[in-house]
Amino acid sequence: MAFITTSDGTEIFYKDWGKGQPIMFHHGWPLSADDWDSQMLFFLAQGYRVIAHDRRGHGRSTQTWQGNDMDTYAADAAELVTHLGLTDAIHVGHSTGGGEVARYVAQHGNGRVAKAALISAIPPVMVKSESNPGGTPIEVFDGFRAAMANRAQFYRDVPEGPFYGFNRPGAKVYPGLIDNWWRQGMMGGTLAHYECIKVFSETDLTEDLKAIDVPVLVMHSEDDQIVPFADSGPLAAKLLKNGTLKVYKDFPHGMPSTHADIVNAELLAFFKA
Repeated sequence: MAFITTSDGTEIFYKDWGKGQPIMFHHGWPLSADDWDSQMLFFLAQGYRVIAHDRRGHGRSTQTWQGNDMDTYAADAAELVTHLGLTDAIHVGHSTGGGEVARYVAQHGNGRVAKAALISAIPPVMVKSESNPGGTPIEVFDGFRAAMANRAQFYRDVPEGPFYGFNRPGAKVYPGLIDNWWRQGMMGGTLAHYECIKVFSETDLTEDLKAIDVPVLVMHSEDDQIVPFADSGPLAAKLLKNGTLKVYKDFPHGMPSTHADIVNAELLAFFKA
């Protein structure tokens, strides 16, 4: 079990396997580094060094009551990168982790980052406002917060339904994915998860995207029920100086797990280009 201790005393758990060009994976809410198992094994076999960490308050990291905000998430990632001495790294983020990647690369990645990928990611900003009329109404996120009163059930409802698209007619349901989602969620701290709802819904990453110079692959499905397509992937790709948008039709939000073979192949092609 590998940990670093950040400048504010938080312990961050991480995995670091292999040698070669490093790929650092940033997970979604309320999960952990384990959500990248399929990608870690695949890219390790392709000769990459693969790293994934549990965000503060998530998984095996400290169940923090402070620092549950995007700036601190990115700063934690930067401390881990420095500790591991990573250069020429590729950063891959899913969902909330995509926001973390955008903030990290924009604020801390100068000279250390080769490429990045945002999968089903939250940028530019999720919540509906006057400046973001196509966003998701705040009442939806208030419902998430209310559901945290019984998060054990909420953490069943999300993966059983919209996260993996198992609520779609004819969907092939994988009970193991549902169980693993629940397991990862319940490992983390309820306060950190509660506060992260505000982070993933209200953090505006527009300026971060504009500041990123490295090539970025944006992967998003039109059938994403968690981070709606029209207000995320296409807008993010337009804001990036060197962004490429890859659109899928019927994939779910959790496509790195349900369609790992396709996602991994697309990522590998982008990394090698």
